[in-house]
Amino acid sequence: MEQQKCVDILLLETSASLCSVALARDGKTIASRESSEPRAHASLTAPFVKEVLADAGIGLQDCSAVCLSSGPGSYTGLRVGCSTAKGLCFGAGLPLMSLCTLDILAHTALQQEQHFDYIVPMLDARRMEVYTAVYDGSGKRLSEIEAKVIDAGSYAELPGKGTVLFIGDGALKCREVLQHPNATFMECQPLARNMAQPALELYRSGKFEDIAYFEPFYLKDFIATVSKKNVLGL
Repeated sequence: MEQQKCVDILLLETSASLCSVALARDGKTIASRESSEPRAHASLTAPFVKEVLADAGIGLQDCSAVCLSSGPGSYTGLRVGCSTAKGLCFGAGLPLMSLCTLDILAHTALQQEQHFDYIVPMLDARRMEVYTAVYDGSGKRLSEIEAKVIDAGSYAELPGKGTVLFIGDGALKCREVLQHPNATFMECQPLARNMAQPALELYRSGKFEDIAYFEPFYLKDFIATVSKKNVLGL
């Protein structure tokens, strides 16, 4: 009997302040790299790809697909991840897949020992604003993704219905205003190694992106600001 070929998926996560790359084989991470310095996506993503492939002893052409986090998140980080993933797919003839960054955090929550009735991923935006949505305890999204300014009334109804996990790099800054006996706060980054199983499910279901037209989910338009400081000293 012919042995079934392994499904090797290259995973890219560049939506948050730290970038990461991993290689998953049949839904399990076998190699990964994660940056220790923030906003180094442009300089580290491509080297990380080479390193995880070398660790696994395969070439890019041996992969089954490339999967990237699609946002919401950092505009610059998402651009780097998108352009890198597209270049890899075009160069090696691989299909492209994408996972919502909040879905990645929800899947991360499911790996915890404790079960929660609700999961609320929070990606840090600015001040008390986060990119967020509500998920049930199985990881099913229950609400629209939104940019939300957190105050004392945010999600006030959830702790009364059951246990809630607020997870992500925006979770701890919201702890003081959302504190409740049924609420747990876990600060973490979305990581490529936590994309392994959801990416395999995407691959098996044939949910591929159009490489030429795919764009990340920015949620908010990028606004370039001009410094008020007079750079000429005049």
